[in-house]
Amino acid sequence: MLVREGLVPPESMEGYSDKEIAVWKVEYDVVTTLREMGHEVRAVGVFDDLSPIRRAIREWRPHIAFMMLEEFHGLATYDSAVVAYLELMRTPYTGCNPRGLMLSRDKAVSKKILRFHRIPTPRFAVCPRRRSVKKLNQLRYPLIVKSVIEDASFGIAQASVVRDHDALVERVEFVHRRAESDALVEEFIEGRELYVGVIGNQRLQTFPVWEMLFPGMPDDVARIATAKVKFDGKYQERYGITTKAADDLPPPLVAKIERICKRVYHALSLSGYARIDLRMDAEDRIYVLEANANPNLEYGEDFAESAESMGIGYEELLQRIVNLGIRHDAPWKNAPRL
Repeated sequence: MLVREGLVPPESMEGYSDKEIAVWKVEYDVVTTLREMGHEVRAVGVFDDLSPIRRAIREWRPHIAFMMLEEFHGLATYDSAVVAYLELMRTPYTGCNPRGLMLSRDKAVSKKILRFHRIPTPRFAVCPRRRSVKKLNQLRYPLIVKSVIEDASFGIAQASVVRDHDALVERVEFVHRRAESDALVEEFIEGRELYVGVIGNQRLQTFPVWEMLFPGMPDDVARIATAKVKFDGKYQERYGITTKAADDLPPPLVAKIERICKRVYHALSLSGYARIDLRMDAEDRIYVLEANANPNLEYGEDFAESAESMGIGYEELLQRIVNLGIRHDAPWKNAPRL
């Protein structure tokens, strides 16, 4: 199993605080569950050197690499390079292929692809670093500003929703400084925050539509998945923020959402498993925000919970992910050995 250096989980949680456990909880859940299922698992920590991967492949000859790296050398966009390296080493891996990782990671590129395929997504513009922020007359306020490459709500806060040009300039400059990336600016869709898990390579299965709820949030606050909303337990408790199945949606609308998510998955060349993030406005119009390849696999989190709600337990979910990785038709499988 490939994890970030420093996140190799201990054998037991005993003696660790909740704060310490939270840092490596997903890695712990995956490795301990796989071992309980009878798999032999070795966790390899990686940061800025590929030699530990090469050494593990040469010496241990694993059947598959369970890919849990979300970056390399501290750069989120380099996760696709690690998977490409695994392909060069002719080693099967779990999760998404290099092309799908690259396309889905770049929000601007992925949204261009979605628009080409006429998949509904908010209108957007990109504000490059080291350039002045121009007036975006083609877009309608309010707008939301985020990094073009970062995920996990990095840099997203209530201030990300802007309602005039001055606020736009301020927030774009913040993203440029904080994320050190270009800024994606898109029209903000008032409505419900929805997520759909998708698993598969060519034949796809969608999990039930999941929703983030904000029952205690003040009326004048945007209901968006900020970093605080996602990761601050006290903040979640204060405002009653939770996620659950969106079980009030009529079947035809659910079927439409599932079709859209499958189209996104294929359009972005995804494989393995992914989560599609959407917004739905008051008129039940669906907008795709982004696709997240290799989403959080922590036990009890949204992806695993949505699978559980349709009868796919955590062990079965991990086994399906392993099986999909082994069956993925990587180019090297069809190339002659020299």
